[in-house]
Amino acid sequence: MGFSNYLLAVPTDAAIHPKTTFLNPSSSTTTTTITDSLSVSFSYSFTPKRLSFFPSVPAIGHKVKAKAQESEVNVAADTFTHFKHLLLPITDRNPYLSEGTRQAAATTAALAKKYGADITVVVIDAKQKESLPEHEAQMSSIRWHLSEGGFQEFKLLERLGEGNKPTAIIGEVADDLNLDLVVLSMEAIHSKHVDANLLAEFIPCPVLLLPL
Repeated sequence: MGFSNYLLAVPTDAAIHPKTTFLNPSSSTTTTTITDSLSVSFSYSFTPKRLSFFPSVPAIGHKVKAKAQESEVNVAADTFTHFKHLLLPITDRNPYLSEGTRQAAATTAALAKKYGADITVVVIDAKQKESLPEHEAQMSSIRWHLSEGGFQEFKLLERLGEGNKPTAIIGEVADDLNLDLVVLSMEAIHSKHVDANLLAEFIPCPVLLLPL
């Protein structure tokens, strides 16, 4: 099992908190630090898997372990430098978007602009659209905040009144669209809209959690 530390820098004008956490289904511990410029650097420390080989050919065994470690490093690096499709889930009902959602939108736009990635927004609510009088105002707010980040075009999904847990819906969308990264504010977890215990179970790609 490999252990990795990831350092991710995003512009401060995106109103991003200096400490951010990555959840990666393929690694045990992952941490992220936000600084002033949008660049990515990596540091890795791996515990190589045990490989059995004959004592008479120790050099071959060392080469096999080196190749296995190099492969794990390359896979992890590709994961965090090849964002092509990002998911921005919105679970709050604030027509002008909550502070955490605005922060997540700014971060998503900054990352997508940096890597030339596409953005998909999924709006999730237990109620039907007819029961949400300010729904259209919220849609306008989403478009405005992403356009401020340089994105007039993005995919917008509405998953309303389905009765499923938001975490399960996020995982389903991420899986169906083969997404590379989910960007969430910790506000969604603190408000109980998203169950942190289910993130690793339902979401098949890394999750970027932004503290307030």
